[in-house]
Amino acid sequence: MKPKTYDHSSNRMPPNPEREVERVFDFIVCGAGSSGSVIAARLAQDGKASVLLIEAGGTDAAETVSDPQQWPLNLGSSRDWGFVGEPAAGLNGRRLPLSMGKGLGGGSSINVMVWARGHKADWDYFAAEAGDEAWGYQSVLGYYRRIENWQGRPDPLRRGVNGPAYVAQPHAPQPVAQALLRAASMLGIPVYDTPNGEMMEGPGGASIAELRIRDGKRESLFDSYMRPLLSQPNLTVLTETLVSRLVFDGKRVTGVEVLSGNGVDRFAARCETILSMGAIQTPKVLMQSGIGPEEELRAHAIPVVQHLPGVGRNHQDHLAFGCTWAYRQPEAIGGSGCEAKLYWRSHSHLEQPDILQCQLEFPVPSPLETGLSVPDHGWTMFNGLAQPKSRGRLRLSGADPADRILIEPNALSEPEDMAAALAAVELCRDLGNSNAFSALVSGETAPGPGDKTALQAFIRNSAVTYWHQSCTAKMGRDAMSVVDGELRVYGIDGLRIADSSIMPRITTGNSMAPCVVIGERAADLLLARHGLAEVGEPVSRSG
Repeated sequence: MKPKTYDHSSNRMPPNPEREVERVFDFIVCGAGSSGSVIAARLAQDGKASVLLIEAGGTDAAETVSDPQQWPLNLGSSRDWGFVGEPAAGLNGRRLPLSMGKGLGGGSSINVMVWARGHKADWDYFAAEAGDEAWGYQSVLGYYRRIENWQGRPDPLRRGVNGPAYVAQPHAPQPVAQALLRAASMLGIPVYDTPNGEMMEGPGGASIAELRIRDGKRESLFDSYMRPLLSQPNLTVLTETLVSRLVFDGKRVTGVEVLSGNGVDRFAARCETILSMGAIQTPKVLMQSGIGPEEELRAHAIPVVQHLPGVGRNHQDHLAFGCTWAYRQPEAIGGSGCEAKLYWRSHSHLEQPDILQCQLEFPVPSPLETGLSVPDHGWTMFNGLAQPKSRGRLRLSGADPADRILIEPNALSEPEDMAAALAAVELCRDLGNSNAFSALVSGETAPGPGDKTALQAFIRNSAVTYWHQSCTAKMGRDAMSVVDGELRVYGIDGLRIADSSIMPRITTGNSMAPCVVIGERAADLLLARHGLAEVGEPVSRSG
């Protein structure tokens, strides 16, 4: 068998690679997304360890990837896993499309490119759950200083300038983005220079967004971390190769079984295997390999290797409710279409934001169930829950890799979420209908005026997601935890998980940046464990 290897010189996948892929590596990293790309690069960068990075999707060579304004065209394409949730009672029986990036760069190759680092309280919660201050906010600031190539105002405490990840605010935000900041100020919401500094250490605020766009082009995490290393002989990247199962020797993972166009194959890891396939595929592979809730595995005649009841549980995502206004006349779209962010509280007693708002500079159609039409030209506040209380779960439909995973989001099942959603929509309407927007918009098209019952109906019928699925193999120390503070799977040797699934709870804001921190933390732990580098030793590559 000759799996497809990545041709770094032409950015294409050659049909007949010139060399056979080795069967044994020091490390196998499964998934080339926002965490996996980081881990593979850090493990391979000094040339001492052989690293295999396996990606189920294809290359990132497409205009819909490189052009940040075309990101919506990737949804439902071959670059999207195309997951769909099971009917949710809280959504009046609707099934949510749950897009997730598939291909080199993962979500960072098809998302809105917003760089949102999470709230101080999120990271301190991670540290408390893990019992390790290395996950706490002060430690995470060190990771961000390592990661970032920040183009804005210097902040030596919070920002880095020599890291691999280019981060910048738009040079000339569109008028609608500036209007949001004025509207927020009118309502007493503080306005900050950046959404990733002091603003995320308190109750929140509004700011021009930070984006991963350089010279008008998307820069994925694969671009930032992996592309400079692709010529190294110790690094192998396979695309269009699905990790189907883990391979065991007793309770030690010794490698993976994969499926590609050439059939079934196996690769072995001398040191460790790392799952970074995201909050859906990672728990699916765990369960189909025999790691998960015993009753779930036995129902599909899967031999139990390790009973871990938390695998596939604790599913979380950011719900959004699109509030839309019609423009008086067409307006330009800047960046990826998202140039302003707002985080705020549904109640004054809260110490951190529970409302998340991303302003989109184009009108987003509401689901058909709302009965609302979209204007030809307008803008939408992608407005929703930053800290949802509802929890979902994943279930298997069968033991075969081709059997789909059943995703039960359980959205809006907790009354606190409906209360926060009502506050979020009311805040959004106060912002969009303020004088700050009067010169730009002719009127509100969604949800429009209505009493509490009407707004609740709008919320249940309009809710979609930010595609920030997470928390399904959480880090912690209780019976439902799947990994410990060093990301090792409980009861299993030679296996770690490093992606959004390990979050004990979802972070405040878009999830790309926290996934990079998870990748960096995992790489530090692996390098230290196997004597390849000093813990925390950063390798700086400025843009």
